[in-house]
Amino acid sequence: MNDTNIHPSAVIEEGAQIGAGCKIGPFCVVGPEVVLHDNVELKSHVVITGQTEIGSGSVVFSFAVLGEIPQDKKFGGEKTKLIIGERNRIREHVTMNPGTEGGGGVTRIGNDGLFMAGCHVAHDAQIGDNVILVNSAAVAGHCILEDNVIIGGLSGLHQFVRIGQGAIVGAVTMVTNDVIPYGLVQAPRGELDGLNLVGLKRRGVAREDITALRAAFQMLAQGEGTFKDRATRLSEETDSDYVRTIVDFVLAESDRSFLTPS
Repeated sequence: MNDTNIHPSAVIEEGAQIGAGCKIGPFCVVGPEVVLHDNVELKSHVVITGQTEIGSGSVVFSFAVLGEIPQDKKFGGEKTKLIIGERNRIREHVTMNPGTEGGGGVTRIGNDGLFMAGCHVAHDAQIGDNVILVNSAAVAGHCILEDNVIIGGLSGLHQFVRIGQGAIVGAVTMVTNDVIPYGLVQAPRGELDGLNLVGLKRRGVAREDITALRAAFQMLAQGEGTFKDRATRLSEETDSDYVRTIVDFVLAESDRSFLTPS
């Protein structure tokens, strides 16, 4: 525990692995199977339990509870994991649960995420890099959020929903079906209302790629046949990598249907 700073009131159970440069504040509890990589900071009153691993440079704020057993009646006490990547910011009162045997056994959080106060990540969820969950957003079990997704405050994602990379969900929105990459979802019962053009421009996506995405969205909204039929035709016509990302997402296997353009 080279160069660590552990407050005398913190409880570090025997077996916990604490990396170099970690800071553990007052009244924190770290369980015996926890792994904190280098330079992790726990502010105060943080509980880390179970087989939980937190990547280097992450900061966990007061009253967060990470690694407590899943909120799932099927959970039978099996050994499952919560793996959190590097440089995440996990704010006050956030809860994240480990996986279940039926869901693969691992809840996984990528790198560089921001999880604002009061949000929840349920068992077996798979969260990508640079994801933002705004205050009190809730991600149900088995959901998949790809890279660069933003979920607005007080929003909820139904179990098994997939959110494609670069998509944004507005505040106070319930999402019950998959959201295409770069999609914009809003309204109380989530509706696919366009593309996340602001996010695309902020990431420096070229004008010609944005034009191709707009044309693809129009085809998905107004073309003939089913949603998957339209996506299949797009796959045959496009040479845009961004449009190809949408096509591959739509044609992949899913446990839910899709939010489709109105």
